[in-house]
Amino acid sequence: MSAADITPVDTWIFDLDNTLYHPSARLFDQIEVKMVSWIMRELGVSKAAADALRTRYWSEFGTTLSGLMAEHQIEPWEFLMDVHDIDFNGLSSDPELLDAIHALPGRRIVFTNGDTPYAARVLEARGLEGAFDAVYGIEHTGWRPKPHRDAFDAIIVEDGLTPTRAIMFEDDPRNLAVPHELGMHTVHVGDSRADGAHIHHSTRDLTDFLSQITVSGFPTSPQKPS
Repeated sequence: MSAADITPVDTWIFDLDNTLYHPSARLFDQIEVKMVSWIMRELGVSKAAADALRTRYWSEFGTTLSGLMAEHQIEPWEFLMDVHDIDFNGLSSDPELLDAIHALPGRRIVFTNGDTPYAARVLEARGLEGAFDAVYGIEHTGWRPKPHRDAFDAIIVEDGLTPTRAIMFEDDPRNLAVPHELGMHTVHVGDSRADGAHIHHSTRDLTDFLSQITVSGFPTSPQKPS
């Protein structure tokens, strides 16, 4: 996609986990352990059963939390406070990424399936706490997660953004399908290849990708992970 094909962007939407930091930080390894322990304790099931539920809920509902709310009517904040009580020492500040985000013209927001208190701790650990105009968590969508259309619709209304003038950065390819349908530009961020008509760009290096953006458009030769 060349710069000539692109409507000007005035809203830059970033996922949080494994997008604004590299998966090698392994935060989700800690979170998954906490989720399994929580499910074992609260539902009285074995470790194997708890892990199977965690995996099924993520696949069917978008997040483990959403599955637990749908099938067990749990209170979300109690769960989130427990599973997000993790060690953030695997994260480090990234001044180059900070500069690249600050240089983007327009409004910059975070939209995560996590909650905003957790997002604030991640952004602080990355030195990005001042980089965004707004941070939206799953509590802002009525507990409806990406990839569901309702989640995106809620944030569009909350932020007042115009989808056709927005771009979404995400590590999970399935979460880019609805943004594409809504008319957003889409960028997959990850080490492995992600193909599909709903993905306009794919990059291993978010900072490098952002640094190549100019007032005339996006990189004309987007980096394709191998």
